[in-house]
Amino acid sequence: MQKNGHALFFREKLTENGGKREKVGKRIAEFVKRETVLSAAAVLAVVSCFFVTPDREYLGYIDFRTLILLFCLMTVMAGFKQMGVFRILSAGLLQRVKSGRGLALCLVFLCFFCSMVITNDVSLVTFVPFGLLALEMAGMERQICAAVTFMTIGANLGSMLTPIGNPQNLYLYGRSGMGALSFVALMLPYAALSALMLAGAILLAFRKETVSCQVERPAAPPKKRLILYLALFAVCLLTVSGVLPEGALLVIVLAAVLIDRRELLAEVDYGLLLTFAAFFVFIGNMGRLPQFRGFLESVLTGNERIAAVAASQVISNVPAALLLSGFTDQWRELIIGTNLGGLGTLIASMASLISYKQIAVRHPEKKGPYLIFFTVWNVVFLAVLLAASFLLG
Repeated sequence: MQKNGHALFFREKLTENGGKREKVGKRIAEFVKRETVLSAAAVLAVVSCFFVTPDREYLGYIDFRTLILLFCLMTVMAGFKQMGVFRILSAGLLQRVKSGRGLALCLVFLCFFCSMVITNDVSLVTFVPFGLLALEMAGMERQICAAVTFMTIGANLGSMLTPIGNPQNLYLYGRSGMGALSFVALMLPYAALSALMLAGAILLAFRKETVSCQVERPAAPPKKRLILYLALFAVCLLTVSGVLPEGALLVIVLAAVLIDRRELLAEVDYGLLLTFAAFFVFIGNMGRLPQFRGFLESVLTGNERIAAVAASQVISNVPAALLLSGFTDQWRELIIGTNLGGLGTLIASMASLISYKQIAVRHPEKKGPYLIFFTVWNVVFLAVLLAASFLLG
């Protein structure tokens, strides 16, 4: 009896431990699925540590300025979003819309222009759910795939104009040493051509039928809070332009948010920050391996733009910018290549996944048609803009 009791006890323990391992395994699988790029970057960073033993030089890998700027910008944008500033803006515009084509133009160019200031990710997180609601209220469910596709393309292409429009711009702008006006001048022809192409695509895809879109306008935010976050955003811009040191920016933003709304810190995309940090470690280690560095530099020389576009299709444009920047100083080519490289596949710009997830949740029956429509139009835009980039020189 005693032996049977012991056996039963051990079986229960084994079953219990097996259940715990299964739960841990599921959690790990869910994390990898949710943070695929971060997981891949972490694996690369860890593996690279076996080739280059950790030492004091590791601290030199991390671009703390970029990380601080990203953190502060995301925190300030979370404040604006919580106040409903972007929804107030979009609701005011949509109330003036009278046609289906006008609604599409409004939604797409809202993403296009706002992404220049609030980043492509924030633009899509904010406006795609709102746009889906507006399209449903206007009876335009059949054109949801087209509208969301062009909103996504608009956000990705609009964001390329400014140094703060997307994470890779912020990083490459800091590395390049370019002035803000020089950066804008470099990307202005592509942004202008993108706007013309978006307008043309909308004219082709949408009719001018009359629609009614009465979207409820949120209450106005408290003036004092609005002024506070406008001031914080201005401080961010001063740091981007090199007027204010990043350490001072971090102290100012943290102090203001901790006093006002500390829960905003939970809205920051820490996965993106950790992805940057992991890639910094990987790139730093690989750069210290003469054979790897020599090979990659030989492949990149004279092909930086094409390499950036191609790499973006597979690993997305932010990791592509981080990876390639460690082996070339052709900043103009990388800036153009990684921005245009955000077009193409669904993962070429991770921001594009935001729109796809919204479609999958609200209209799962449209996932297949959306992917087809999205891919076709992304390839068209990529081909035209890439060809134009070589004509522009």
